[in-house]
Amino acid sequence: MVLRGPWGSCGGPGAALALLRALRTRMLRQVLHRGLGTSFSRLGHFVASHPVFFASAPVLISILLGASFSRYQVEESVEHLLAPTHSLAKIERNLVDSLFPVNRSKHRLYSDLQTPGRYGRVIITSFRKANMLDQHHTDLILKLHSAVTRIQVQRPGFNYTFAHICILNNDKTCIVDDIVHVLEELKAARSSNRTNFAITYPITHLKDGREVYNGHQLGGVTVHSKDRVKSAEAIQLTYYLQAINSLNDMVAEKWESIFCDTVELFQKSNRKVKMYPFTSSSLKEDFQKTSRVSERYLITSLVLVVTLAILCCSMQDCVRSKPWLGLLGLLTVTLATLTAAGIINLTGGKYNSTFLGIPFVMLGHGLYGTFEMLSSWRKTREDQHVKERTAAVFADSMLSFSLTTAMYLVTFGIGASPFTNIEAARIFCCNSCIAIFFNYLYVLSFYGSSLVFTGYIENNYQHSIFCRKVPKPEVLQEKPAWYRFLLTARFSEDTDDSEETNTYESHLLVWFLKRYYCDWITNTYVKPFVVLFYLVYISFALMGYLQVSEGSDLSNIVATATRTIEYTTAQQKYFSNYSPVIGFYIYESIEYWNTSVQEDVLEYTKGFVRISWFESYLNYLRKLNISTGLPKKNFTDMLRNSFLKTPQFAHFSEDIIFSKKYNNEVDVVASRMFLVAKTMETKREELYDLLETLRKLSLTSKVKFIVFNPSFVYMDRYASSVGAPLQNSCISALFLLFFSAFLVADSLINVWLTLTVASVEFGVIGFMTLWKVELDCISVLCLIYGINYTIDNCAPLLSTFVLGKEFTRTKWVKNALEVHGVAILQSYLCYIVGLIPLAAVPSNLTRTLFRCLFLIALVTFFHCFAILPVILTFLPPSKKKRKEKKNPENREEIECVEMVDMDSTRVVDQITTV
Repeated sequence: MVLRGPWGSCGGPGAALALLRALRTRMLRQVLHRGLGTSFSRLGHFVASHPVFFASAPVLISILLGASFSRYQVEESVEHLLAPTHSLAKIERNLVDSLFPVNRSKHRLYSDLQTPGRYGRVIITSFRKANMLDQHHTDLILKLHSAVTRIQVQRPGFNYTFAHICILNNDKTCIVDDIVHVLEELKAARSSNRTNFAITYPITHLKDGREVYNGHQLGGVTVHSKDRVKSAEAIQLTYYLQAINSLNDMVAEKWESIFCDTVELFQKSNRKVKMYPFTSSSLKEDFQKTSRVSERYLITSLVLVVTLAILCCSMQDCVRSKPWLGLLGLLTVTLATLTAAGIINLTGGKYNSTFLGIPFVMLGHGLYGTFEMLSSWRKTREDQHVKERTAAVFADSMLSFSLTTAMYLVTFGIGASPFTNIEAARIFCCNSCIAIFFNYLYVLSFYGSSLVFTGYIENNYQHSIFCRKVPKPEVLQEKPAWYRFLLTARFSEDTDDSEETNTYESHLLVWFLKRYYCDWITNTYVKPFVVLFYLVYISFALMGYLQVSEGSDLSNIVATATRTIEYTTAQQKYFSNYSPVIGFYIYESIEYWNTSVQEDVLEYTKGFVRISWFESYLNYLRKLNISTGLPKKNFTDMLRNSFLKTPQFAHFSEDIIFSKKYNNEVDVVASRMFLVAKTMETKREELYDLLETLRKLSLTSKVKFIVFNPSFVYMDRYASSVGAPLQNSCISALFLLFFSAFLVADSLINVWLTLTVASVEFGVIGFMTLWKVELDCISVLCLIYGINYTIDNCAPLLSTFVLGKEFTRTKWVKNALEVHGVAILQSYLCYIVGLIPLAAVPSNLTRTLFRCLFLIALVTFFHCFAILPVILTFLPPSKKKRKEKKNPENREEIECVEMVDMDSTRVVDQITTV
C-alpha cells in the first residue's frame, strides 16, 4: 500500500487519514499478535526447561481431587434437574397447597392433582385386544387388586401393609380408585343376574349416587348410544401412599419396589394379559439407569479412541513416529475431566446422567489441541534443540488454542450462569467450564512436557515405542527383514537440505492430503458439484428447521427398556382421549349467588368436561326451584348446609373453603372444580398450548382463578427456558468474536468464522429435526458445544488462508489444508470412533446425544474439507497484489512491505519512508 503526499492520488486529507488509521490498526493487531506469540514461546521454553515438574503436577492434582469422586452423590430429584427453576407453575402450586392441602383432597386424586407424592400405578391390557370388562378380566383385575393390598413391607418390629400407609378416608378406610368400586359393582350385578347395570364414559354413577370420572381409568373404550361403555381395552389402577415423614417415605418407597415385583410376578402367572407398572420412583430410577447401561459402551469407546489416537500419531519412521503422544493426549483429557469431577463433588455437586456428554465435549476440544501441537512440531527444524522446538510449537499453536478455549469458557460460562433456568443445563455447563479450563492448563503443562520427552527421544534417534537406540542403516542391513521393518528411520546425515522438510511426509494422512486431496478438492471440475451439494444441504436443513419442535417429554431422557417408556407408550395409546385432569381454582370471594358470575365461570370452562361440584350443584339448585337471587347470607348458609346434609354432594365438601366473619356470616373464600379436555393428543405440545390458553384467559377474566396440574411444572415456559442457554451462548460467542478481532491479524477471519458457525448450526438444527430429535435440554447443550467445535476446527484454516498474501487463493487453500488438515482429520476420526458405541446404548438420552454430536462432527467436517476449500477459492479476500504506477515526481511516500513465510504463515510488516 503506497500513500503519496502531500495528498497525491489519495483523494484528499480525509482519505489519507482513513488510510493511516487502517494502517495503524493493522500494525496494532500485528504487534499484539506478535507479542502474544513471543509470550507463548517463552512459556514453551520454560516448560521444556522443567518437564518433570509440569508432567507430575497435573497427575498429582488429578489424583488428589479425583479421589473424592469415588464417593459421589446422585441427584435424586428429577424435577430439580429438568423443570424450569423459575416458573409461574411453581408459584401456582404453592398457592394451591395453601388453599387446599393434600389432606383436604382425599377424594380428588385424579391423575395427581396437586403433587405426585408416592403412588403405585398399573395399566392392565390384553395381547388380543380383549374386553377388560368381561367376567374373566374383571375377576383377574380384582384379584390383582387384592394381591396389591396385601403387600407387606418388613421393618424391625413391624410389617407395614397398604392399609398402614395408604391415604385414609373420613371413615378411616383406604381410598382407592373409583374404578375398583365400579368393577366390584359390575361383579355383584353379574352374580345377581342384574342386566340393568351400565357403565357410562367418561362419567359414570355409583350405587351410592356419586358421579365419578373414569376417563383415566378406562382406556381404548368403545361406547354404545348415550355414552354407555361396550368394551374397554385397558384399565388403569392407582394406589396413593402417605409420605408425611422420613420413615413413612422410606416405607412407601420400599412398597413401590415390592409393588412392581408383585405386578410382574402376577403377569408371569397370567400371560394372556400385559401389565405396565409405574411408580413415583420409576422416572428417577430410569433416568439414572442410563449411567449404568452405558458403562460397557463407554469402555468400548475409550478402547477404540485410544487405539485410533495411537495409530493417528504413528508413521513408518520409528524415530519420528509419536504413538505415545496419542495416548498421552487422551490421558490429558482424562485428567482434566477427573479433576473437574473431583471439584464438583467437593463443592457439593451431585452426579446425574447428563454428565455422560462431558467426556465427549472434552474429547473434541482436547484432542484437537494436542494434535495441533503435534502438527506444529512437524513444522519445526530437526537440527534445533528440543527447547527451541517446543518454544516454536507453543508460539505457533497456543494462540489459536487459547482463543478457542476462551470461546468455550464464555459460551458454557453463560450457560452456567443464573440466566439458565434449567438446572441440568446449568450444572452441565458449569462442569464443562471447569473441565475445559483444566484441560487448557494440562495441555500447556502435562502434554507440553510429554512433547519435550518425546522430542529428546527423537533427537537421540531412539525408537518411539521401545526407546532404544536405532542402529545405522549399514548395521540394519545385517538384520532380518522384520527387524529392519520395525526400526526403519531416516537419519539427518542421509538427507540434504531440500529433503529435510519432507521427513514427516511418510505419515499416511500428511501424504494423502498433500499428494491427492488438496489437488482434487480445488480442481475446477469438482467445485460445481461441491457448490451443488451445499445447496442441497441448505435445502434439507431449511426443511428440517421449519419443523423444529420443543421436547418436554420426560421419557426422552430415560433408558429405553424401562418401566417409564413402556408405561408412557401404553398410556398414550389407550388414555389419550382426555387431557390430564386440570384443577380450576377460584381464589377470591365472588358472588356465587349472582347469575352472571355463574355464567362467567361456566363460560370459562366451556369445552371441558367438568367433573366437580359447581355445575352439578347449580343444576341441583335449579331442580329444587331455589332462586339464585337470594341474599348473600342465605345463599352461603344454604350452600354450606346442602354440602353437609345432602349425600349427593357431601363428598365435595373439600372443594369449598368457608370462613366465618365476626357477625357469624359465612363467606366462600375459595373454591375449585376439575376439568378435562376432550382431545386426541399424543404430544405434550398440545397440553402446553392448552395451558397457555387457560393462562391468557385467567388474565382477562372477571373472576380471579388459576389452573394447575403437576405436569405444568415441567412444561411451564419450557421452550424459553431450554432455548435461553443457546441464545445467550450465541450472543456471547458473537460478542467475543467481535472483540477478539483485535487479537487476530485480520478481522476478516472473524467474519468468515461467524458465517461458518451460522451455516453449521443451521444445518445441525435442521438435520437433527429430520432425524426425529426434539429441541430439549440435551440437544440444546449439544448445540452450544457445536458452536465451539466449529470454531475449534475452522479457525486455524481460515486464519492461515486470510493472512496469506502474494499467491493465489487456490495456493493458500492448499497450504491451509496441508498445515492444519491433518490435525482436523485426526481429531475427527478419533471423535467419530468414540461416538459409534454411544449409538448402541439402550437409552433415549444417549440416542439424542449421539445423533446431535454425530451431526455436529459430520457437518463441521463437511465444511472444513469441502465447503470452505471451494468457496474460499472464489470469494474474498483477494490474494493478488495491486501494481502501483511509479510517480516520477519526488514526493514523500509511505510504503508497507509485506513478507510472507510459507512454512509458518507469519506476516512481517516493514514500514519505510521514502
